[in-house]
Amino acid sequence: MSSEEILREIAAEVSVCTKCGLCKGRTKAVPGEGPPNARILFIGEGPGYHEDKQGRPFVGPAGQFLDELLQSINLKRSDVFITNVVKCRPPDNRDPLPEEINACNDYLDRQIAAIKPLVIVTLGRYSMAKFFGTAKISAIHGKAQKKDGYICMAMYHPAAGLHQASLKETIRQDFKKLPVVLAEAERLAAEGKLGAASAPAARPQDEPPQQLSLF
Repeated sequence: MSSEEILREIAAEVSVCTKCGLCKGRTKAVPGEGPPNARILFIGEGPGYHEDKQGRPFVGPAGQFLDELLQSINLKRSDVFITNVVKCRPPDNRDPLPEEINACNDYLDRQIAAIKPLVIVTLGRYSMAKFFGTAKISAIHGKAQKKDGYICMAMYHPAAGLHQASLKETIRQDFKKLPVVLAEAERLAAEGKLGAASAPAARPQDEPPQQLSLF
């Protein structure tokens, strides 16, 4: 199956998924969207009110800020793939629970494997935890690290910038690093140093990701 077919299959499964209790309150599931060969994959936390109504990720105020951030580095939404760690809206926009994240984890892993992005950007602490464990976002935001064969970069969720003015400029500055990170990822990929084949076969769970000396 092609990447496009795999992503379509995942989206179809997500749309009727009953693996956790979030399915009971959803209007529409939000599997994610973007080109199947996207170089950058953004992973947020979960759909909100507007996303639940439209079945699309990041279409509310945080999504408008994300569009602005992409435009600031000459990218469009259609250039990147955007998804979340949970595909259905948590009630009242509460944080996703561990069992809900676990229920959706297979979908996310399959999306990553199908897209094979060069750079994975986590937006917020729940998607960050998938790649960076118990690290604090205040300590690692905006830093590119090699993890499991991908270049991963943790960022604050765009919604945080809407709630805290001080974080808005931090998020903007972190985004400005993305073109450099992408260029470095392309170089490593050309040398065969990125992708699942380049990941350590059995790295201990608590071993830290490899920090890239980009900045």
